Amino acid sequence: MRKNLTLATFTVATAIALAGCSAGTGGSSMPGMDHGSASSSGSAASPAAATAGDHNAADAEFARMMIPHHAQAVQMSDVILAKNGIPAQVTALAGRIKAAQGPEIEKMTGWLKDWNEPAGMSGGHTMNGMVDNEDMTKLEAAQGRDAARLFLTHMIAHHQGAVAMAQKEGTDGKNADALKLGKDIVTAQEAEIKEMQELLGAL
Repeated sequence: MRKNLTLATFTVATAIALAGCSAGTGGSSMPGMDHGSASSSGSAASPAAATAGDHNAADAEFARMMIPHHAQAVQMSDVILAKNGIPAQVTALAGRIKAAQGPEIEKMTGWLKDWNEPAGMSGGHTMNGMVDNEDMTKLEAAQGRDAARLFLTHMIAHHQGAVAMAQKEGTDGKNADALKLGKDIVTAQEAEIKEMQELLGAL
């Protein structure tokens, strides 16, 4: 179910717009997706101070790719939260994802600004785990347990893609804040993958 989409089809501008919606409605941090201190560091109020010399190209690529990746997770969560008949544990998970990832989008957007890095990506880059338009339409149309199954199936693949990107940042990155966020994403999302697999098996 894993999909690869280019950034040309899922723009950073859309991602930031989604972030603005999510950050104002979440508020609380979530276990699993909190990524350690990432969501609780007050990033929305004051992005981490950084200079151009504090990062390398891998850090910038990590932020530029993770922003729209997170934004789609928020979008998928919004779809589930708008439905009736979703199992309570799945609804709770969607709420936690939305609450955590909006502030992280703002944090990474702030890094790019502080680093004087462009927000957009050049062509040819892919993001593992992204859901294509056809599957997103199916998720929007589904109801009840069918919708919950689709959400969990897609979000498992989505998390796996985020873990892969975060692991690459851990290998290639330089910026201390970006490295920490990458490490926290790996730890948190691997745990959530196991949680979602258990939820999916119970449906």
